[in-house]
Amino acid sequence: MKAVILAGGLGTRMGDETAARPKPLVEIGGRPILWHILKIYQAHGISDFIVCAGYAGSKLREYFDHAPDEGWRVQVVDTGETTATAGRLRRVRHLVADAPFCMTYGDGVADVDLSKLVAWHRAEQKLVTVTAVQPRVPFGVLTFSEGDHVVNFEEKPQLQNIWVNSGFFVIEPRALDYIESDDQPWEEAPMARLAREHQLAAYRHDGYWQCMDTPRDRDQLERHWREGTARWKVW
Repeated sequence: MKAVILAGGLGTRMGDETAARPKPLVEIGGRPILWHILKIYQAHGISDFIVCAGYAGSKLREYFDHAPDEGWRVQVVDTGETTATAGRLRRVRHLVADAPFCMTYGDGVADVDLSKLVAWHRAEQKLVTVTAVQPRVPFGVLTFSEGDHVVNFEEKPQLQNIWVNSGFFVIEPRALDYIESDDQPWEEAPMARLAREHQLAAYRHDGYWQCMDTPRDRDQLERHWREGTARWKVW
């Protein structure tokens, strides 16, 4: 099975970190976060990767041209600097052929059991399976009584009954027929239509997941790696 990694966005919320390089090359523990993502897949027997490049794509090609041999095969494909996420998938359809494939974003890590995810996808028999996680509120949450007295405070609680897209998809090639243009985000019309037509399954993951969206996220991941508490390190 192949895995497609979306790695072409601008990463503007990372500030200076992405001024001259794509976000997937921002380092955690001296290695690009993209390296960590590929290691997660490799730990579950998936070592054939298609990296959808866009912004600063030459940096991605340069990295893999000079990186030590990790026992994986990586194709870096230029999918356009301004192409949206669904458009990037459509541009590599010829490389995934007729087999189901994994897909995720180049800025998120997790301890998802990818073997169980793939098995779940096969059992559900839908065109797409997304890994769903329960996010945490980034702030402390106050609970008030009827008299406006604070009765509880919880720092960064996990949201209950709300599940979000964490990436880590399994996709049947026929799902790419739902993409109409290069400027279409995968997370909007295609996924909404898949859901309406009962072709979207969800694999609920109650373990670790963290997206590197800001420098603060990067610092948190770096701290976990340095302290030996990096739960995404499943290899």
